[in-house]
Amino acid sequence: MKNIRNFCIIAHIDHGKSTLADRLLEATNTLSAREMENQVLDSMDLEKEKGITIKSHAIQMEYGYRGEKYVLNLIDTPGHVDFSYEVSRAIASCEGALLVVDATQGIQAQTISNLYLAINHNLEIIPVLNKIDMDAAMVDVVRDQVVELLGCKEEEVLLASGKTGEGVPQILEAIVERIPAPVGDPSKPLQALIFDSVFNSFRGIIAYFKVVNGSVRKGDKVKFFNTGKEYVAEEVGVLRMRLCPKDEIATGDVGYIISGIKSAVEVKVGDTITKCSEPCETAIAGFEEVKPMVFAGVYPIESDEYEDLRASLEKLRLNDASLVFEPESSLALGFGFRCGFLGLLHLEIVQERLFREFNMDCITTVPNVSYKVHTTQGEVLDVHNPSGLPAITLIDYIEEPYIRAQVISKSEFFGAIMKLCLDKRGLLVSQHFLTSDRVELNFDIPLAEIVFDFYDKLKSISKGYASFDYHIIDYRDSDLVKLDILLNGEQVDALSSLIHRDHAYDFGRRMCEKLKELIPRQQFDIAIQAAIGAKIIARETVKAVRKDVTAKCYGGDITRKRKLLEKQKRGKRRMRQVGNVEVPQSAFMAVLKLD
Repeated sequence: MKNIRNFCIIAHIDHGKSTLADRLLEATNTLSAREMENQVLDSMDLEKEKGITIKSHAIQMEYGYRGEKYVLNLIDTPGHVDFSYEVSRAIASCEGALLVVDATQGIQAQTISNLYLAINHNLEIIPVLNKIDMDAAMVDVVRDQVVELLGCKEEEVLLASGKTGEGVPQILEAIVERIPAPVGDPSKPLQALIFDSVFNSFRGIIAYFKVVNGSVRKGDKVKFFNTGKEYVAEEVGVLRMRLCPKDEIATGDVGYIISGIKSAVEVKVGDTITKCSEPCETAIAGFEEVKPMVFAGVYPIESDEYEDLRASLEKLRLNDASLVFEPESSLALGFGFRCGFLGLLHLEIVQERLFREFNMDCITTVPNVSYKVHTTQGEVLDVHNPSGLPAITLIDYIEEPYIRAQVISKSEFFGAIMKLCLDKRGLLVSQHFLTSDRVELNFDIPLAEIVFDFYDKLKSISKGYASFDYHIIDYRDSDLVKLDILLNGEQVDALSSLIHRDHAYDFGRRMCEKLKELIPRQQFDIAIQAAIGAKIIARETVKAVRKDVTAKCYGGDITRKRKLLEKQKRGKRRMRQVGNVEVPQSAFMAVLKLD
């Protein structure tokens, strides 16, 4: 056990974690030159296309140091704020962390929030400055920032380049010397923490775990503590690029277990594995329950694919524990699921993965957040969906979730960022200069305001330099109204939204204009209206496709033309009563990109 080291790599998005992981794998000869590729741990096509890490990836390396063999278990984590739950799970199964900071960009918001996560779990932190080979690298400036943040000595900060491989041997030495070996008792009953799982269509569910106490052998009868289900460990092993079977996984090591589990509901990330013959007394304190920030309805395009969608979501949840869903129905879209996501990028990735991995084409409704509605009877209702609001006469007041947003940027963008946050109903809590040209701003902003386009706008006004991190703080009273969209007087519940009264008129008008462009023309006029209660605040009309019925009349009395036009008008009116309007998927997505 004293020769095992479990560590993860944490950093802000795009600071070169996955590239540095490649160099560590090369330096320890874990992969042959033929198997090697860029960002080799990013196994999903989506990750390679977008250039981001979405999943935490575990891999085992062997390293010889001073005549002894060490086993290093590395977990490469995502850097985007929407996948911070993946990071928290990786941190819970490690004893140390490499904190990677880009020498050209300096410390950014995710660097700080991931660092706090690691410190709360008492991990040993090894700071690494990456990209030192670049012309724009400010090694001395950024090193001072790291020393100030961590309170460490200058010589403890390692310099490296993920591109050239410079400094990688020093990192491996530091991992062995500085990170403590895992603590645990091999003689105690088996306790292993499940930190991830995947679905394999041939072998059932594969659970990844870290052994805290005891050991697990092939053929053991094991029990999942929280669900109480019992299985036989058909295969156990360690994680390389492929699964490598072993006879036994000992205390402190990380491995996988295959026991032919078919149902996705039986495996919960954060559960404890123990033996049936001598079970442990208590479960390991797993991870805190994830709190979704953004809610959206996901509906199958064909209504008979509802059960397939449920099965796909359950399999996806194995691999992405931060996805939360429950059944719901909508008048416009039929049966579907209300899903909770950690942010808009997470929503986009889940939708894309459903399509690619499970061949499920879905309609996603307008994202919104959950509100607390206080009724006149003194009840408090949690409302995730505008259509779930009680009647206006029963509502006393509505509270919406507020977040504490931390923005770190160059000081030249200070004014523009300030204006953006204040426009989004933000309140400035504090500001302080980290260095002469880097400023940290803390705002309290309603979560609903940042769900749509806040992140994109922040990136564009700061030329990509500002970084953003947030956590939920409380619920506060707000003047909110329900904005309905009506097509020909029929309410489309999938397009309803709860919005602040001051923004409702402007938002309703823009919605109507956008829908006018997107809804195809029919044989009759379509009235698109935005309404608050019974009051119409905006209207657009999609004109009918009309045949020129007067073409055959030339000369003669005007009444002949009038008669034909009146007849056409009556036909259009009758058609409007029986006709229905199809709303294309692009209309639901367009609401997100109104500006």
